[in-house]
Amino acid sequence: MRWALLSNSRLHHDSSNGHNRQQQDDTPLALRGNTVNPISVAPKIAIICGSGLGSLATILDEKIDFPYEQIPHFPQSTVPGHAGKLVVGKMGKVPVICMQGRFHYYEGYPLWKCAMPIRVFKLLGVEMIVVTNAAGGLNPDYKVGDLMIIKDHVNFPGFAGESFLRGPNDERFGPRFVALNSAYDTELRKLAKSVASELGMNDFVHEGVYTMVGGPNFETVAELRLMKLLGIDAVGMSTVPEVIAARHCGIKCFGFSLITNECVTSYDTDDEPDHEEVMEAASRRQNDLVRFVTAFVDTVKSAELISK
Repeated sequence: MRWALLSNSRLHHDSSNGHNRQQQDDTPLALRGNTVNPISVAPKIAIICGSGLGSLATILDEKIDFPYEQIPHFPQSTVPGHAGKLVVGKMGKVPVICMQGRFHYYEGYPLWKCAMPIRVFKLLGVEMIVVTNAAGGLNPDYKVGDLMIIKDHVNFPGFAGESFLRGPNDERFGPRFVALNSAYDTELRKLAKSVASELGMNDFVHEGVYTMVGGPNFETVAELRLMKLLGIDAVGMSTVPEVIAARHCGIKCFGFSLITNECVTSYDTDDEPDHEEVMEAASRRQNDLVRFVTAFVDTVKSAELISK
């Protein structure tokens, strides 16, 4: 498959500090104008699949796959469990676009590049995103395999001045200063809890606060104890830049974390988290996640929270 706008000058690891307006504009044009499989119907919902959660994209009907390496200006996924494809199709009757693989700060990308796909989705017509991630459970009531609906987040990189919005503001997408007191849509969270209840998932579905750390190293015991004092329930290395990008351009956000390991908050243990543990936990919970997301998207459509 070749692309109308594919350029040999595309950088796979763009470490520049500023948003590239031309890249943001070229990418949706290329997806729509692809000479083999153009995107002819505007997707209403974008789903970002976290580590090991790519099965959410496999259930789409009328699927079209776009490998990242063939999309102009798109970063590349380097983490196991991230296939590196955009998948466009329908979930039920809803046009959806899925990212099978996201981009992380620790891979060497600046935050504006990590979340650039959100602006591409906005230009394609997306009205809502579902962000998913694999996270460590810090709340002692959470078990491996539990699902946490994200109520709010703590952005540790933001405390150090690292933000998706750093640099000149593009007024086409939103204002210079963005309110995030309701970053995760209240109505969507209520809807998700109702769906979980109807599916009999109340025993392992919670609602809590997520935090992003830079990674790729896991956290120290002291760091985790500090986070616990701050009221944080789950810890990961993604999601926040995408949510900030989405809220900046008026896209509604719903997010959830799959708890794939228990955070080690004691010095008196030899337990160590690892990525294989994350992948195994995601694999065990895949069927439940597919049921949950499918029912959630259908309910969002029925509630007319996206346009027809």
